[in-house]
Amino acid sequence: MKRLLPRLLLTPAVTTLFLWMIVPLLMTIYFSVIRYNLMQPEQTGFIGLENFEYFVTDPSFSVAVMNTLLLLGSVIAITVVFGLAIALLIDEPFPGRGLVRLLLISPFFVMPTVNALLWKHMMMNPIYGVLAQVWKFFGATPVDWLTDHPLFSVIIMVSWQWLPFATLIMMTSLQSMSREQIEAARMDGANYLQLLRYLYIPHLARAMVVVVMIELIFLLSVFAEIYTTTGGGPGDASTNVAFLIFKQALLNFDAGVASAGALFAVILANIAAAFMIRMIGKNLDK
Repeated sequence: MKRLLPRLLLTPAVTTLFLWMIVPLLMTIYFSVIRYNLMQPEQTGFIGLENFEYFVTDPSFSVAVMNTLLLLGSVIAITVVFGLAIALLIDEPFPGRGLVRLLLISPFFVMPTVNALLWKHMMMNPIYGVLAQVWKFFGATPVDWLTDHPLFSVIIMVSWQWLPFATLIMMTSLQSMSREQIEAARMDGANYLQLLRYLYIPHLARAMVVVVMIELIFLLSVFAEIYTTTGGGPGDASTNVAFLIFKQALLNFDAGVASAGALFAVILANIAAAFMIRMIGKNLDK
């Protein structure tokens, strides 16, 4: 009875969480195998895998997948490299280090929509944006970032928001590093590049893997920045899988195809998560 009581007490919470996850998933699976267009509600019925076929044969699908992979790879590379550099830079004590750390971490708490509006109007506007003023100061023609380089602009916005997260994880990991080991290496004549290669990077390897795994999962669903700034365009230049699902659901009013796309995104996220979990497991075994 004593062993059974804790499980009984946990049952309501576990049941609620299970229903909260399983009901939307089951509804998505149901809508993905039926014909259900909101503009034609009378035309319904089981159609099997036709919604999946329509989604993956959409001309925008291959572009969206490539944009998603490019967005993932670029943001992860930028945040890991610069997060490592910033964490190492602020690791040594200096006056005002606490305030600097707070300011470096603060962009992570900015909402994605606010982040997108900030970059769209304050930084990247070709007329009055900060970058336009810098270009004019040096006598160059301002760049219309969101029109000429839409995907690159989204990458910059997302990287700016996720860079503090990578910095925070690596900064925390550096706190557990042995200072005696670093001092011993310096006394033996090791330069900074050698310290970086043989001490810092091996110590931060697990932190890097954690950063990559978490960003990989969350960046698959980047939507607000694209919707607020480029609208997936020009054409499909900045459309990712999440925005393609939105187009099918709310622009084409096709709930069936959108549900099929959502399941594709879930499968993609699970594959990525499983791959990264295996990488973390191997890293922890070392």
